[in-house]
Amino acid sequence: MLHTPHTLHTPPSRAPRPARSRRRLRALALLASAVSVCLVAASAPPAPLGVGDRLYPHLGNPGYDVAAYDLSFTYSGSNSKPLTAVTTIDAQTTADLDRVNLDFAHGKVESVEVDGEPAAFATAGEDLVVTPDDALDEGEWTRITVRHSSDPVYPEDRQGGWVRTADGLAMANQADVAHLVFPCNDHPSDKARFTFHVTAPDGLTAVANGLPAGVERTGGSTTWTYRSAHPMATELAQVSIGRSTVLHRTGPHGLPVRDVVPTAHRAALEPWLRKTPDQIAWMEKKVGRYPFETYGLLMADATTGFELETQTLSLFERELFTEPGYPEWYVDSIMVHELAHQWFGNSVSPGTWSDLWLNEGHATWYEALYAEETAGRTVAARMKAAYGASDGWRAKGGPPAAPKPPTSGSKTGIFRANVYDGAALVLYALRQQIGRAAFERLEATWVDRHRDGNATTADFVRLASEISGRDLAGFFQGWLYGKKTPPMPGHPDWKPTATAQAPAPSKAHG
Repeated sequence: MLHTPHTLHTPPSRAPRPARSRRRLRALALLASAVSVCLVAASAPPAPLGVGDRLYPHLGNPGYDVAAYDLSFTYSGSNSKPLTAVTTIDAQTTADLDRVNLDFAHGKVESVEVDGEPAAFATAGEDLVVTPDDALDEGEWTRITVRHSSDPVYPEDRQGGWVRTADGLAMANQADVAHLVFPCNDHPSDKARFTFHVTAPDGLTAVANGLPAGVERTGGSTTWTYRSAHPMATELAQVSIGRSTVLHRTGPHGLPVRDVVPTAHRAALEPWLRKTPDQIAWMEKKVGRYPFETYGLLMADATTGFELETQTLSLFERELFTEPGYPEWYVDSIMVHELAHQWFGNSVSPGTWSDLWLNEGHATWYEALYAEETAGRTVAARMKAAYGASDGWRAKGGPPAAPKPPTSGSKTGIFRANVYDGAALVLYALRQQIGRAAFERLEATWVDRHRDGNATTADFVRLASEISGRDLAGFFQGWLYGKKTPPMPGHPDWKPTATAQAPAPSKAHG
């Protein structure tokens, strides 16, 4: 958001499972004491779980690994009414499970099925707790289908993933609100492939992540289907519904580039949109080939306060491009920021939310580098200003790799200056320490080695040490976790100051 390793599994063909019968036979052989323990466990009230993320302890759920989501939304034409929805999850268990916890809140659940059979369900905190008739064995494939509503209207203290635009809806699920839209394992460590089916009245256009996979028109409505070719974190899901025009152009290597714009503003936005292919080519020279099957910009007629790197279709506020107060170089650099996230944050996703600096620091780095190379706004000047403010950022928000937890109900609470310019400052210090050539090899190797996966701060430290041929653990300890900003290599004259302010953008971005 610019304020603005998981293995993908493909489920095998469905077949009758003799494992269920074997479980019943095993159950008959249990000792009476063991049966008693099981009965006590089964009668325990449902409880919210989590994967133990330091910043969002109740996000995600243990015991299974999602391979694919199939999401169906039916939109009535009013963005103040709930959508009807069906979410189907294909997953493989990583432990024996009597219950399956899904992250889901702010929607009404009509029914749940597990492998085609009705299952009991209950709510616990922001979890939907599903209890199948037969427990699931470790290593077993399962399909969970939830019929539910998806409400785009939220209470003031818990704003959610749907963004209500002037003519419809878009999504902004970062960091912890995808589960206010659909049931899921809502943590970036569990990436999966997505299929979207969006039905809307004729006259509206629906677009989602990935490439189109079919259009069906029946009785005054149209259903669009989109599929992602690469695994994706739930926070990066995108669905746009509105009076939109979809524009097509070609990027490097024949890459399909599609933009989604309000039809009424198509002409005004075109000068900005035509820049994208060259920006992709610029990023490819820095870090290697674009990692996905398509890219484009979704221009939303909404005031959000941020831009967002939703996978293959970055979300932007239209007014960023039509408000004359923003200089061209600045808007260009914001476009590159969200583009850079497709490599840093989307293709290579964080293992935990404390690794957010790897997303935002890199996106800010390439934003600044692009402004230097195309508009003469030097990286060194920006980093010197950031150095002056860094101690204050660390005191307020924590060091870059150990940010302070967000305040309750604040979905953007971890997106502070310490993970933007503060984290880009870490990358600048690293380049100063190991040299430009080694730094550039590190960047390209990082996105290649961890493509379509997850990676952590520890992974980055190890790779930087490997590429540079020196142990950088001590260097990173101070820069990533220290309460005070270490001395800048090559710039002994740079000093933290209590009043210094880095040149922050006038708009927030992700």
